[in-house]
Amino acid sequence: MFELPSGAEIQGIIATLKASVGFFIPEIYLSLLFMLLIVIDLVAKGRKNNLLSITTLVGLAGSLFFIYQQHTMAAGEFFFGMYVLDEFALFFKYFFVVSGMLAVIVTMADEQFDTEVKSIGEYYALIVSMVIGMIMMASSADLLMIFLSMELVSFTAYILTGYFKRNARSSEAALKYLVYGAVSSGLMVYGFSLIYGLTAQTNLIKISSELATHGYDPLVMIFSTLLVLAGFGYKIGAVPFHFWSPDVYEGAPTPITAYLSVASKAAGIALLMRFFYIAVPHGGRPYEDILGIDWLSLLILISIASMIYGNVVALWQKNVKRLLAYSSIAHAGYLLLGIIVMDKLGTQATLFYLLSYFLMNFGAFHVVILIANKTGSENLDDYRGLGRRMPLAGAALTVFLISLVGLPPTFGFIGKLMIFSALLAKGSIYIWLALIGIMTSVISLYYYMLIPLNMYLRESTQHDDKEMSTGMPAQILMAVLMILTIYFGLFFAPLSDFAQYSSAMFGITLH
Repeated sequence: MFELPSGAEIQGIIATLKASVGFFIPEIYLSLLFMLLIVIDLVAKGRKNNLLSITTLVGLAGSLFFIYQQHTMAAGEFFFGMYVLDEFALFFKYFFVVSGMLAVIVTMADEQFDTEVKSIGEYYALIVSMVIGMIMMASSADLLMIFLSMELVSFTAYILTGYFKRNARSSEAALKYLVYGAVSSGLMVYGFSLIYGLTAQTNLIKISSELATHGYDPLVMIFSTLLVLAGFGYKIGAVPFHFWSPDVYEGAPTPITAYLSVASKAAGIALLMRFFYIAVPHGGRPYEDILGIDWLSLLILISIASMIYGNVVALWQKNVKRLLAYSSIAHAGYLLLGIIVMDKLGTQATLFYLLSYFLMNFGAFHVVILIANKTGSENLDDYRGLGRRMPLAGAALTVFLISLVGLPPTFGFIGKLMIFSALLAKGSIYIWLALIGIMTSVISLYYYMLIPLNMYLRESTQHDDKEMSTGMPAQILMAVLMILTIYFGLFFAPLSDFAQYSSAMFGITLH
């Protein structure tokens, strides 16, 4: 018979919630910012688009102060073990807030919003909502919280993908994203339900303990973990869960494409790493036994398939956004290499690679936006002769593409070097994985360099050599991102130390 909780139990629950709220200040602050943006959209008249964008930028920047304050707090679980605060979570809080700020800045430079929508309305509020959801994904330590945070991000992403309502490509992309997302979420929840049925627990640490203590049915665990992996794999866009990526990246507004390719992928990686490292008991064989299958071999196959498929299929792409979409699939494979290592060095390499990918990918999409503003096209053939007509854009895009390949002296080179070094440090058995990563990077050199080849070595069919101006703010941002891509390729120690600090507590069971 169901029993109501006693007064003492209720008081204990209230006390726990009060104690937990102090660890949740950045999320509360961002929730208030979300509501403020909705109110501004409802009451402001005239040039409210500028007011919304500035308010969003200032508000997101303000959240960095509250995140910084959390460095002094002790790492641990709160909200009854559903949420975790540690250095790993703080890394991603910074990552997602700065990603949101850059998405806002890139949106302000995209002239397509002026022609496609009359009012940007709730757009910036939805970006803040995605930031909140992704922060919660990185801190989730419970199956329920994992699902809720993923759905918050997913539903917001569906809306933002189809924000150009009168654009058929945007509407098609949103519908495909919704269908794929609904299927993957359903599969993941089914996997969660099977795990809960075996353990009667939703907390990752308690699940690990229950499975280690009482055992499990291997067939059920094989099935459930494959279903869970479908949900995580969809979020990071890895093969074979990548089918949504090319169409969504091509049809979505370009700032959202950049945001999804960087921040949403990082959120999936954070969740995948936390799930694997906490769900597996310490002291046992990593990846094996506790979940019924050899996770290591499975992740290796997914990583190899993503690197090969993404890079090979990108060779035939003529739309630049679609080309970068397949490139994003390949980069999911490179990120998985760090997860395969799954030790302190591998975690550090993965976090560092995310930082490099953030800078060079956002930079590339920013230039694609500026070129589309002037040419009205994202087709590779329409980039012919742009090196002379848009010299700074051509130079910046070339630097970003060189960094995406992983060539020195760029940020991307150091990122891939750290990933491959972490593999080699694990032993000779991982050498062939590093070789596959290097060979697929060589393949990517061909399709990445097609863009500067068109910009500098092929004549425009329009026979118009008049220089195109992109505006001073856009040029400043472009130049800053280009300089940082080269600067951190030469002086990477501070970011490497930050990645090392963020991985220091990761893997330690929290109580």
